[in-house]
Amino acid sequence: MCRRVLLSGLVLAVIAVEPVAAQESAVCEADRLPEMISGFFQLTTAIGLMGLVVVWQADSLVELFTLRPEQREGLKRHKRTALRSTVILVVLGPLYTVAGSVMNLPLADCVDLVPW
Repeated sequence: MCRRVLLSGLVLAVIAVEPVAAQESAVCEADRLPEMISGFFQLTTAIGLMGLVVVWQADSLVELFTLRPEQREGLKRHKRTALRSTVILVVLGPLYTVAGSVMNLPLADCVDLVPW
């Protein structure tokens, strides 16, 4: 039973994906849309990096005037969360570009998601 469902799913996936792979990407054919998507990604990445700097500096400043250890730990946890979010934001674009080109995704060919 399980083997039949798996085989059916695999056959359906191959049949259903083939027509989609043959189509041209509407995003790539649109006038100036790839540049707009790339610019938007670069802008949001830059804002995210500036946000990290602001959060890090503000937390460090508040940490100077904090006396209780649990408040200090909360501020350090907040700084780690901000750093983790920024790393994800910066790594996501290049990762999609590399993975998209490996998987032959049409959007990865025409939109540059590398923030630098």
